[in-house]
Amino acid sequence: MAEEQAGVRRTGSGPARRASDRGRYGRLNRERVLASALELVDREGLGALSMRRLGAELGVEAMALYRYAASKDALLDGLVEALYLELEERLSIEPPPRAAAEAPAWRTQLHRIARATYEVCLAHPQAVPLLSTRMLAVPLARRPSAVLRDHERVLTLLKEAGFDEATASSVFRSFTAWLLGYISVELRPMVDNPDEPDPAFRLGLHRLSPQELPTLRATATSLVEQGGPEDLMAGLDALLDRFARK
Repeated sequence: MAEEQAGVRRTGSGPARRASDRGRYGRLNRERVLASALELVDREGLGALSMRRLGAELGVEAMALYRYAASKDALLDGLVEALYLELEERLSIEPPPRAAAEAPAWRTQLHRIARATYEVCLAHPQAVPLLSTRMLAVPLARRPSAVLRDHERVLTLLKEAGFDEATASSVFRSFTAWLLGYISVELRPMVDNPDEPDPAFRLGLHRLSPQELPTLRATATSLVEQGGPEDLMAGLDALLDRFARK
């Protein structure tokens, strides 16, 4: 088993040989493996992801992938890494925002990080659940380096803004909770039958009891609309106002 996970196969009674990682696109590397995994999840969802299926996508044996991700959990953590690497890329190519006269620089930068994270997540909605589920399973020091750099980026902003350690930690937790929570709500499925032209049947409101859930039924057509980055920033500002230095 250990040999299989190392990408080694035995053929009959002969010597062990290593599964080739030269696929249809040439020799693999970690970036190509993670990018292909993310493309597969984007297209077919997390349930479609397996070492065997990913190997088929890349034109290699599944065992060849274990040198880039030692297990299925490691592959899922790699997808989280890929999302945060895309976030880094967006932040590196976007011009720094021009701060409003009344807005401190640290708040403007948090807006920038929040907006870029929102855009990455909406580009890869099928992978977004991993930002919660894997972070619940992986302790701080074992998180992908791109995730840790994101933590460092936000905490450094808060430190440079003059917040003490305890307050910076509170702002960091609140910022992260609002950002990921907002994105999760934005991406919740609302449509019951996409082929149904009637809005009520499209949302499946006939499945909701008008006696038990009258307010939810009446509000559902508004809830289906995404709040977008504008609501994200408005809520973020309301949250940050609590911590704003006087």
